[in-house]
Amino acid sequence: MSATLDKNKQKQMILNDNLWSVMLKLSWPAVVAMVLYGLNTVFDAIFVGRFVGESALAGVSLAYPLTQLSLGVGSLIGVGAGSALSIAIGAEDIKTQKRLLGNANYLSIVTGIIFMIIGLIFSTSLVRMMGGRGEELILGNEYFRVTLYGSIFWIAGLAGNMIVRAEGKMKSAAVMMGSGLIVNIIANYILIVLLGFGVEGAAWGTNIGMVVYTLSSLIYFSKGRATFDARPFSINRDKAIVKDIFSMGIPSLIMTVMTLLQAIVVLNAISNYGTTFDVAFYGVVYRIFTFLLTPIFGLMRALQPVIGINFGAQKNDRVISSFKIFAVASSLIMFPFWLINMIAPQFALNLMMPSNVFDASSIMNFRIFMILLPVLPIIFMSMTFFPAINNGKPASIMGISRQLLFYVPVMLIFPRLYGIKWVYIGSFLIDSIIILWVFIIVKREFNILRGNRTQLKPNIENAS
Repeated sequence: MSATLDKNKQKQMILNDNLWSVMLKLSWPAVVAMVLYGLNTVFDAIFVGRFVGESALAGVSLAYPLTQLSLGVGSLIGVGAGSALSIAIGAEDIKTQKRLLGNANYLSIVTGIIFMIIGLIFSTSLVRMMGGRGEELILGNEYFRVTLYGSIFWIAGLAGNMIVRAEGKMKSAAVMMGSGLIVNIIANYILIVLLGFGVEGAAWGTNIGMVVYTLSSLIYFSKGRATFDARPFSINRDKAIVKDIFSMGIPSLIMTVMTLLQAIVVLNAISNYGTTFDVAFYGVVYRIFTFLLTPIFGLMRALQPVIGINFGAQKNDRVISSFKIFAVASSLIMFPFWLINMIAPQFALNLMMPSNVFDASSIMNFRIFMILLPVLPIIFMSMTFFPAINNGKPASIMGISRQLLFYVPVMLIFPRLYGIKWVYIGSFLIDSIIILWVFIIVKREFNILRGNRTQLKPNIENAS
């Protein structure tokens, strides 16, 4: 009875309350959750950079994009299942709600096992593909192989947490993320600083954090705290639900795969035309960049149930207003942190590379890479917006085109001709073009929604 009341209260708040109020209620715990999640990668780099060395940091930087593939799979399942759940809640589709978690569990286990096996077989080749050479290859491979043993927990933990967020239960999701982070930091300190396990210690620390992350989701669902009929230990395979999960979640996986492709061409360019310092420096810059984006990731997760539930209830004006409000809020939240890093980049850089004095060229590269951050929310909000209205195709096309049409040729040609600085200049030019493109396709989709041409997929309404 209490769960039903909680569900109705949450749903009515999303459907009827002032959208700025809805954004504040849902987003702050989601932002906290994603910042905590982002701190996992920052602390890994801090521990490795300070207590293992520059070569180890370069090796981990090469392997890091590969580890994100498992999170991409988890995001596929979590975003897809979360979008299907939000629409089902808005449309009062009880059958889909009951079967959803079992299908997510099935996909998490199957994909986790497949990813681990393939990764272990080809780990050395994959790290070499990222640009690994010599000691960097050895250390990067050691780090990557250990993370593979935790693949199921990386995938299931993220997917479960995203489903919790899709209910609009952002505070619960933040607590789960916080528990994993605390355990990860403690494990890193013990394994790296006290026991001297090096890069393998960093990987095991993250694995342990992901186990706690997964268990926290299972505990949440098993204690009946979910606002839908959750069955956390069930395993189902419903073709219609699996199809919906993939159709709505595939843009998230594509974005991860395309980010990996971007990392391949960028890191190979740096490895071929730069030094170990250049590889380590880019790895640090990219981690800082990603960490500064975490408030956007939090708002993306908060936006998903708002758009999904309102779309399911056919409240298209609120769908459009939600996108605009969340995009503006993302820029406002990020701006002060971006400004501090633009003014004094040495502070953040020295956290992970404490013994280095950065020359004017390195500082300029850092600033060029960061300069568009305040206007990037429109890209990331669109990656949530399209799947949440059951139209993942534009987001998929955008994600693929960004890397294949722009990053690959730019990074293959310009760094070779004009040096490492064009890794950073090229990234700036590419994102400038993508921002304009996203603005056009989002505006067009708004016009469609205003014309009341909303169509829910029949298999979401009738899935059983």
